[in-house]
Amino acid sequence: MTTTLRLPLVVTAATLMVAANLVGAVTAHADTPSPSVPPGTEASASAPVQVDPNDPDLKLPEGATLAAPKVLDIKSVVEDQGGEERREDTNSDVTFALQAEVLFSKDSAKLSAASKSRIDAIAAEIKKQNATTVRVFGFTDNLGSSAHGDVLSKQRADAVQAVLDADLNDPNITFEVRGYGEQYPIADNSTEAGRKKNRRVEVTFPRTES
Repeated sequence: MTTTLRLPLVVTAATLMVAANLVGAVTAHADTPSPSVPPGTEASASAPVQVDPNDPDLKLPEGATLAAPKVLDIKSVVEDQGGEERREDTNSDVTFALQAEVLFSKDSAKLSAASKSRIDAIAAEIKKQNATTVRVFGFTDNLGSSAHGDVLSKQRADAVQAVLDADLNDPNITFEVRGYGEQYPIADNSTEAGRKKNRRVEVTFPRTES
């Protein structure tokens, strides 16, 4: 009977040892620290695949040619400290944007005395670029009716165009004059600062290719 009683005890002890080893193995696996370097960058990682520059698949098919080189359009924007005047230059065009407040009284299309010098400077740049096509577009904010904004913006564009035409005095120049009202805002109409930027007249013309 002694042997019979000892056998379960031995088996139980062995079972506890195996269970303890299993728990320890699981715990050791869970506590394994994460890699200190990103996967694929460790020393044992394989080197990148080398590219053969003479591979025929990398060459243009016979008779094929590369597209002509093209200069990407780059825009340069210069704005005065008060934001009253902004100049944008791209590879193809020059655009001057004048806030309505520096040209007109509130809700008016009559040019102020101080506005002429600003328009004269734009005319001088048009002459410098030898432009023969000039676009003069008027814009308003979203206050008031849309119909009123359309009319006012066109009247203001007409007023600026009239001064430019007198300054340039060139029958070869074609003007395109439009009033867009509240369309095409460049700032947030929910703030007065944004609305002030949106009330503007823009003058655009091609720049001389160099």
